[in-house]
Amino acid sequence: MEELFEQLDFIENPQYEQIISDLMHQQYSIVETFFTEEEVHTLRNSLLDNYKEDSFKKAAIGNKVNENIIKSIRGDHIMWLDQNQATPAETMFFDKVNNLISYLNRTCFLGILQKEFHYAVYPTGTFYKRHLDTFQNDDRRKLSIVCYLNNENWLPENGGELVLYLNENGEETEKVIYPFPGRMVIFESQIIEHEVKPVNTRRLSITGWLKTR
Repeated sequence: MEELFEQLDFIENPQYEQIISDLMHQQYSIVETFFTEEEVHTLRNSLLDNYKEDSFKKAAIGNKVNENIIKSIRGDHIMWLDQNQATPAETMFFDKVNNLISYLNRTCFLGILQKEFHYAVYPTGTFYKRHLDTFQNDDRRKLSIVCYLNNENWLPENGGELVLYLNENGEETEKVIYPFPGRMVIFESQIIEHEVKPVNTRRLSITGWLKTR
């Protein structure tokens, strides 16, 4: 009976369905309106407030078991987010992400049980070379998510493009994605190699992963 009620209160979400369709057919999805302009502005201010307080640290390569800071591979600074100690802006972010997770688990049976997100700042001249978002000692990351918080006047010449390396009919192709404010990109963590091109103007985002058991 409980299962019947769960089916009755299900409401199809067109935006989520498009994300699912994209992931099924091309292993990535680009979403332009997941957050409103006001929400992006609020998240950007929250990031910058923390950045001024020197809450960020130099990002490393690998996970906590095998972590090394290698400037020749990546140059961003990060601050991990804690849902239990979130600002109102971050609470809004987690509420929306949690809603997406619930939808994905209910419709696609992905088994997403955990998530991890951090603010990311790429200072001018930094980058992140081609890599895969999984570790040899930890393959729980299922989906990678990046939400761009750059200023409204962000231009392509500012650099910092995300490049996805795709396999189409046995041939490698490149999908170049500019970090326009409010844009969210979701892709398969264990499949798609990617990189961040050199940044000409400070680049802001929230980056994270949806993880299985």
